[in-house]
Amino acid sequence: MAALTGLEPVAAAPARAPRARVWRGAVFLVAGLYFLVPLGASLWYTLHSPAAGVSFAPYAELLTAEGFARSLLLSLGLAAATIAVVLLLALPAMLAARLFAPRLRPVLEVLCTLPLVVPPITFVAGLATSLRTGTEVLAPTPFWATIIAVQDPGFPVVLVLAYVVLVLPFVYRSLDAGLRTMDVRTLVEAARNLGASWPYVLFRVVVPNLRSALASASFLTLALVLGEYTVASLLGYEPFAVWIVTVSGSRGQLSVAVSILSLLIIWLLLLAVSTVFGRERKS
Repeated sequence: MAALTGLEPVAAAPARAPRARVWRGAVFLVAGLYFLVPLGASLWYTLHSPAAGVSFAPYAELLTAEGFARSLLLSLGLAAATIAVVLLLALPAMLAARLFAPRLRPVLEVLCTLPLVVPPITFVAGLATSLRTGTEVLAPTPFWATIIAVQDPGFPVVLVLAYVVLVLPFVYRSLDAGLRTMDVRTLVEAARNLGASWPYVLFRVVVPNLRSALASASFLTLALVLGEYTVASLLGYEPFAVWIVTVSGSRGQLSVAVSILSLLIIWLLLLAVSTVFGRERKS
């Protein structure tokens, strides 16, 4: 039959070696122990005490602790604002560089990844000096109220601006990986030739093809903002990460309970973002 058709018989795929399955199971077991044992030990520390035995009192006390809800809502608001600002800045800039100025792509890449080589302590020291000097210089001008407003403890816009700089390398890498998987120029030219406006091209043609990259960028931004401590602490603000450290100095079980709860919250938020992007992809 092979001689008549000219086709070589397809060889059967070799069965998977049992040794590979054993190694795979061993890797998963080691990884699971690496992540779950510390979490289990932390959970047991919050639930058990030699005097009272097993008790959920730290978790019940957590919901009524002073500053818990305020700091958590502040961190979530900062994360949402940072995601919106960094995506609105990075995506149009990267599209413009790809479509109209390809020679500027290396320059844009260097600028976006530059925060990786700047230590956070140096970054926040420069930011604090700039705010202090700017407040003194702008005192006799109408812009003084603006620089005071961005430092409002209720919602410090200056933290959003600082977080945008910190997450820019990760967002750039995520979006760049997504843009490399599609022919942006052909899609945009086809949409424009059919009469689509630039906002329509951006939100109805380009963005739907970048859902995975946008979800990845949102994941990284959310995780970084919720766990960031250095910038917020040195600038004198108290989002969730700073509040955890503040509480840990006086109440050990409560601080560990907050850490476990923060992990669960981050996992749930990441799962929610993944579910939203997954539903949009299916639809």
